[in-house]
Parts: sequence; C-alpha cells; structure tokens
Amino acid sequence: MLQKIAFFILFLSSFWVSAQNEQLAFNYIDAGEYEKAATILEEVYTKNKHLYLDKLLYCYQQLQQYDKALKFINELKPKNNNPTLLVEEGYVYQLQKRQSEADKKYQEALNEIDKNANFAYNLGSVFERKVLLEWALKAYEKGQKLNPNLNFDYQIAMIQGQLGNLELMLNKLLDYGFNTPDGTQMVQNQLNRYLMDDSDGSFAATIRKNLLLRTQKSQDVYWNQFLSWFFVQQKEYGKAFIQEKAVYKRNPDSFINIVTLAKMAMEEKQYEDAKTILSFVLETTQNLDLQMQAHHFLISMEMESATSKDYPAIDLKLQELLKKYGISPYSIDLQILSAHFKTFYLNQSKLGTELLQNTLKLPLNVREQSEVKMELADIMVYDEKFNQAILYYAQVEDNLKNDVLAHEASLKLAKANFYKKDFDWTLQQVKVLKQSPSLLIANDAIEMFLLIQDNSAEDSLRVALQAYSTADLKLYQNKKEEALRLFLAILQKHKGESIEEGTLFKVGKIYEEKGDFNKALTYYQNILDNHKDGIYKDEALYFSAEIYRKHLLDNEKAKALYEKVVLEHPDSLYYTESRKQYRTLRGDSTI
Repeated sequence: MLQKIAFFILFLSSFWVSAQNEQLAFNYIDAGEYEKAATILEEVYTKNKHLYLDKLLYCYQQLQQYDKALKFINELKPKNNNPTLLVEEGYVYQLQKRQSEADKKYQEALNEIDKNANFAYNLGSVFERKVLLEWALKAYEKGQKLNPNLNFDYQIAMIQGQLGNLELMLNKLLDYGFNTPDGTQMVQNQLNRYLMDDSDGSFAATIRKNLLLRTQKSQDVYWNQFLSWFFVQQKEYGKAFIQEKAVYKRNPDSFINIVTLAKMAMEEKQYEDAKTILSFVLETTQNLDLQMQAHHFLISMEMESATSKDYPAIDLKLQELLKKYGISPYSIDLQILSAHFKTFYLNQSKLGTELLQNTLKLPLNVREQSEVKMELADIMVYDEKFNQAILYYAQVEDNLKNDVLAHEASLKLAKANFYKKDFDWTLQQVKVLKQSPSLLIANDAIEMFLLIQDNSAEDSLRVALQAYSTADLKLYQNKKEEALRLFLAILQKHKGESIEEGTLFKVGKIYEEKGDFNKALTYYQNILDNHKDGIYKDEALYFSAEIYRKHLLDNEKAKALYEKVVLEHPDSLYYTESRKQYRTLRGDSTI
C-alpha cells in the first residue's frame, strides 16, 4: 500500500513539474524569448511526440532557424496525415523570400481538400493565423463547394471584411445568419462593429439596400426581423415598427417586441413614433398587462410636455385607469406613476406617500417591492426627509445586489446625501460609482465627483456648493422657477469660480425646457467660450446643435456643432447620436 502511495506522489510530482515547465515555455514565447522556449519544448517533445508541435515550430520560425524548421516538418510528415504541415513548410519558404516554392506548397495543401473536404476548416484556420487571407479564402470556398453541408460563410465573410470587400462580407454574413439562426446574434454583433466605424454612412446604406432587397425577394419573416434590428440600430423606430407589424401578422407571439420598440422610442424621445406604436398596441391587444404598459408609456410622455393647465386632465386619466384595472400587483407601474404625478406635479406628496404605502401591503415579489420603495424614497427626498430616503435606497441596494435598479439606487442615495449637504460622504459614494457598468450612472457620478472636489479645493467652507445643492434640490422637486432664481444668484455671487460651469449648464437646460431657446444658447455658448477644458463642453455643443436643428431650423449651425462633438469628443454619451445627425444633415445617401 505504501509503495502505491509513493508511486502516486511521484507521478503527481513529475506531472506538476512538467506542467510548470510547459507554462514557463509559454511565458517565454509571450516575452519573445524564443530560444529559451524552444529548449524547453524540445525536451517536452522528446517525451511526448504529440505535444506543442505548432509552438515549437513557431519558435524555430521566429529564431529564423529555417533549416531546423524544415527538418522538423519532414520528420513529422510520415507520422501525421495533416496537410497543415504543407502550409507550415510553405510559410518557412515564404519567410526565406522563396515565394514560388511557398506558393507551390500552399497549392499542394489546397489539393488535399480534393481527397477530404473536411480538411478545409483546419487549412483555412492555419492560413488565417498566418494572415494568408487569399489562401484561406480558397480553402474555405473549395471545401464548401465540394461538400455543401459544410458552412464556412462566417469565416469567408470575416476574411472579405479584412480584405476590404465589405459588401461581399455583408452578403456572406447575411447568408450565414439565415442558414444558421443561432448565429444571428454573432452576425449582428459583427455588423455593429463595422457600423461604429462607418464614418461616412456608406456601410449603413449598403446594409439597408441589401436587407430591403432580401425582404422583397423572400417572404421569410427572418428578413423583416433583421431589418427591424437594423432600423433600431439607426434609431429609426417608425421604420422598425413597419417591419415588426409584418412579423406580427405571421407570428402573433412576437407582439411583445412591438411594446419594447415603443419603450425604446420613448427613451430616445421620439415621441411621435412611440405614440403611433402604442396606439397600435391598444387597438390590437386584449392582454391587460400590455394595455397597462401602453397607458403607462403614453401618460409618461404626456407628463413630459405638460403644463400646469394639463395636470387635472392627466390626474383624472390616472384615477380612471386605476379604477379600470384595480389596485393589485399587476397595476403597480400605474400606482407608482400616479404617486409620482401627485408628488412632483400636483405637490401632493402626502397622497403620493399614502398610495405607495398601501401598494407595499400587496403581495409583491422582491423586485416589485424595490420598485415601490425606490419611488417612495424619491418622494422622501422631495419632502426633504433625507434620512428616510437613504434608508429606502439602501434597502433596494441590499435586496437587488448587482441589478440595474440597485446601481440606480446607489446614485440616488449619493444625490440624497448631496441635497442633505453631506458632501464628504457623497464624495466617497461617487468614487465607487465612477466604475459603474452603466455609462449613464458612471457619467453622473464623475460629474458629481468633480463638482464636489473642484469646489471644495478653492472654498473650504463650500459656500457656493451649498447654494448649488439647494438650487439643484428645487430643480429635483420640479420647482423650476425657484431653481432658476437660485442658480442665477450663484452666477452673480460666484462668477469665475469652479461652480460657474455646472451652473451655466443647469440654467441653459432650464431655459431650453421653458422654450426660451435663444437664452439657452447664450448660456451654452458661455460654457464653450469660457470653460473650454470643462466637463460640460460636449453637452453644450450637443444641446446647442439640437436647438438649432429642432427649433430654430438652422441646419448649417447644427451640423457644425454635431461635427465638433464627433471630432473632439469621441467618448461623449452624445457621440453616436451626433454622428447620426451630422451624417443626415451632410446629406449622406440613404435608400
């Protein structure tokens, strides 16, 4: 028994040493120390003739030990029925500038596909690794021609892309997606990468043209779905809706996609498209849950543009909807919306609080409870009951760890401390939130971090920061006139201080929302003129461009501002939309 144990320990020890040596060889390769790596791999090869042949050969090639590499390949050939060795042999010749001999070996490798079409995959992969793209293309195409059951459309597409043949790449990717539905997501991810670098919009136009042609030629719903995806990437939700309706006619189970599309249009503030889609939802579905979602979205949009004279009608709509659908776990979104409206629009926070406290008595799951507590905390901030709000936000954080809602609760908790004027604690919180996976939350956290840090450095008493916190709380409470008065006072009392840039931006946004666009532009321009290295420059450019395009109908000025966002602020949250609008105003062709 002891002998067996000793043998087992000896075996494990030798195995561990061997694995350690092999890892050391790989480390040497990564560090470019090929001679040391080759010495170790040669020792490994003498013990096991099948391990790391390619890595040892790679070391010989990097060391320019071409004779040694060719000798090694010739030793391997009789033992391996593997045509990739012919590629390796040709590559050694190519490294020696013996191109005709190299091409001869590459052709010999391709000829092996005639004997077995399955060789095409390995040969194509080896050619690709050595950036012999034309040869890789020949390998894949030949294998697929000899055996139509082999599908190398994806590999061929990627090579065509590297060769700059984008339309050929696109068509192969679309073929692959259609023939391999599980690969559609991978195809769309690849197309998105190319769309991100599509500076002149030509590739987007090519995708649009090809998808429209395929939709016309084929009745398969796949192309309507793909075209809808494309329009969503371009943020053309009205066009995506046309395709989703076509999908719905043939597949009623896809109806939820139409509701999701409406939500995306809302988030992008494309309200007309959103209203059109939601009207279709209400006309079409008998599903009460979807009806409530549609009503929720429609009233949310109505609230965005409402004036005080519209408030009674909106309040009545909410009351009628709650009466129609009842107070139950199924209508909590409408209950939350109603509480929010009563608090932030009607200044009836007591009624909002009572409504939500009754909602919490319903049999809700953890997520539903967290959503209600989040709104309840928002109302507590409105009432300036900061400690109670912080307690609710913390509960949401604990109950939904790593969830999007938990990250949002963390940011709101930090803002509650900011309104409470506990700036040091806020600073600690936003330091963590700067690393948030959500770009919006991370961006807000960075802005708050810099606001506190910059204004603490030059004013130990934080007088300007306290005034800013008070004004910002009024803005949160939807008391815009009071907030505007306080922000303007800060600009008078603290002119030239660090607080000025953020205050200018807040004032600009308030005037923009009031419809006083020329005044808004004045404050944005102040940022561009006097805070050129500030954190609000991209926002000042973007929102100025939006005003010129949407409200003042001056496309030339808008185009110039969008262009500055694209050229000077590639990391901006507004980069993608600015690029899209810039292309449109420049007159890029679309089909």
